[in-house]
Amino acid sequence: MSEKEDLAKQKAEAAAKAKAVALARKKAKEEAAEKPEGEMDIAKQKAEAAAKAKAAALARKQAKAETAEKQEGEMDIAKQKAEAAAKAKAAALARKQAKEETAEKQEGEMDIAKQKAAAAAKAKAAALARKQAKAEAAEKQEGEMDIAKQKAAAAAKAKATALARTQAKAAAAEKPEGEMDAAKQKAAAAAKAKAAAAAKAKAAAAAKNRTAVQESEEVDTPSEISPNQSKLDQIVSAIESHVGQGALLENYINRLSKDVPTLVANPDTYFSIAKFLRYDEQLDFSYLSELHGTDFESHMEIYVHLHSFKMNQSVALKVKLDRDTPVIPSLVPLWSGANWPECEAYDLLGINFYEHPDLKRILLGEDWKGYPLRKDYEPYDVEV
Repeated sequence: MSEKEDLAKQKAEAAAKAKAVALARKKAKEEAAEKPEGEMDIAKQKAEAAAKAKAAALARKQAKAETAEKQEGEMDIAKQKAEAAAKAKAAALARKQAKEETAEKQEGEMDIAKQKAAAAAKAKAAALARKQAKAEAAEKQEGEMDIAKQKAAAAAKAKATALARTQAKAAAAEKPEGEMDAAKQKAAAAAKAKAAAAAKAKAAAAAKNRTAVQESEEVDTPSEISPNQSKLDQIVSAIESHVGQGALLENYINRLSKDVPTLVANPDTYFSIAKFLRYDEQLDFSYLSELHGTDFESHMEIYVHLHSFKMNQSVALKVKLDRDTPVIPSLVPLWSGANWPECEAYDLLGINFYEHPDLKRILLGEDWKGYPLRKDYEPYDVEV
């Protein structure tokens, strides 16, 4: 209820009270005029008492009405507040539902988009597969055509050869018998010469390969200088100065083994060179990392790989041995790490290292026949 309505009610109530009071006074005057003075006083008193009682009753009634209206107004306000709260709650719930519906819609649209993308990818993959299948089919057909061409060419050659043979036979039939024998002899001689030339070429190639293997030349020397060439020159110069000019048969840079300087020793100077490499203060090759033997059919070879921590340099020492009597000094007195590798070379190749502290077979039994790493090795018991 607004303030104007409250003000209007209050004015109406005040007017009603004034009217009631005026009416009560008028009646009291009329009754007093009719009655004697004593009665008039009593009547006045009664009238006044009645008027007061009536006014009091009217005031109580109005107070109750105002209280009821006030409570009703407060109830209306509470109702309005409750309604407003309910509306706000409903609006919030509606907004929440709208957001959820929007999210679900977007998710649904995303799922649809994903499905469309997946379908597009499948379609693209299928198209690519069809394209590849067509290309493969075309290549296959082209290959089959090439094969057919090759077959046709081969058939044509065979036909031409057969025709040539037929013509040769016909020509031979027309020639005298003496001429035929001469032609046969010439053909036989030509065939023999051709076979001999092929055999010579094959033998030359085999000899060339065998020589290359025997000489153990890993790679031709390239035009550029190796970064280890100066180290090799230093080592060779020191060996020739202290051991002798003929101590080394060969020296080179092994390009296929990280440019390691390689020394090929004379069997007579093998141990002296190894000892010099081990104990020379400038060289100091104190670490033996590898030792093994190899059968090259024409000879045996020992390969020793050494490293100098002082020079921060590695070097390979090789020596070629007679295959029938492969005997060489042991390096165990210089490097204890040569012990087992020399036993292994003895066990599998039959190389004898004299002055070895305990040379024995370490992989095979002492009663084993032969040396398995030799190229001509045949098992004693072929069934094993």
